Amino acid sequence: MTKKRGDGELVQVGELPMMKQLAKKLAPPTKAQQEFINAAVVIRTDPDAVERAFMARQLVLCTLPHSDPGDANPRWLRRTGNSSLIIQPGWDGQEDKSFGYPFGSIPRLLLFWITTEVQRTKNRENMTDLEKRTLQLGRSLNDFMRAVGLNPYTGGGKRGDGKRLHGQMDRLFNSRITFQQTAEDVNIKGRHSLNMEVAPESELWWDVRQPAQGSLWNSWIRLGEDFYKALVLLPVPVDMRALRALKRSPLALDLYAWICYRSFVIVQKQQPPQFTAWEVLMRQLGTDYTDPDNFKKKASKALAKVKTIYPGLSIGKAKGGFTVHATRLAVPQKTVTTISS
Repeated sequence: MTKKRGDGELVQVGELPMMKQLAKKLAPPTKAQQEFINAAVVIRTDPDAVERAFMARQLVLCTLPHSDPGDANPRWLRRTGNSSLIIQPGWDGQEDKSFGYPFGSIPRLLLFWITTEVQRTKNRENMTDLEKRTLQLGRSLNDFMRAVGLNPYTGGGKRGDGKRLHGQMDRLFNSRITFQQTAEDVNIKGRHSLNMEVAPESELWWDVRQPAQGSLWNSWIRLGEDFYKALVLLPVPVDMRALRALKRSPLALDLYAWICYRSFVIVQKQQPPQFTAWEVLMRQLGTDYTDPDNFKKKASKALAKVKTIYPGLSIGKAKGGFTVHATRLAVPQKTVTTISS
């Protein structure tokens, strides 16, 4: 059953109390809060009519910094169990300095876009492997900003989306990602390493000062072979509208990606609610936090937002952590393949 809002849009009656409660809690809402409320209503009204984005399992493991680690650090490192992730920034030959580390929301949105493009072309028989690894970014910075979920009308200053996107593209595309995993037996100790260049080849022709103006040449990036292979594996669909609603918070984007993957496993294997400890989640996603209580406070708020824009998701309280359960995927798939891990 549906009911019309004041603006004429239909809303599921069962969802109205949640939306009213959220609107009351945020009253009077800021512009950003109102945009989030509107996105939540739209997603819950029509959860399946979406422009899909995808993530690979590796993107959940490869959590980028939330804030800038600074150029003084030769590498950015995080460990989870016997696994380690190292990110090393590239070097700008023109300026003779480090490009810096990719951080914040924008490189996360870029990775979602990259993974979506990989899934779109990976099975095309009329394309070579090299062509599949070559992603076309277009002739206009404004058009590409819209494609990744950013606003081309935020102004051309240092904090405008166009300037920040261009800078984070340099940081992400020129960085090197290394996964390391150790294994230990009674008489032997081993280590597996995978070094991946994100985009060892690229051409960017945009003018940040004139983002709406198209260039004579097309901008493109060519993904590293190992990085491309990592993105092909186990894609999980996510809702592009949810990404746009959460784009102001790197932690919320990380949690949404993590929740989508956990729900993917829960739904496919028909699992009961799954427990996660705050301490474990902080080690995996909260590397910018040093105080566990502060992380729990921030993550709890972000999880509440994720729950609001993910129909069928349940977050339960538990001692030392919380439980996750889902009755559906973030974006239902036509075919479902059972996974073993």
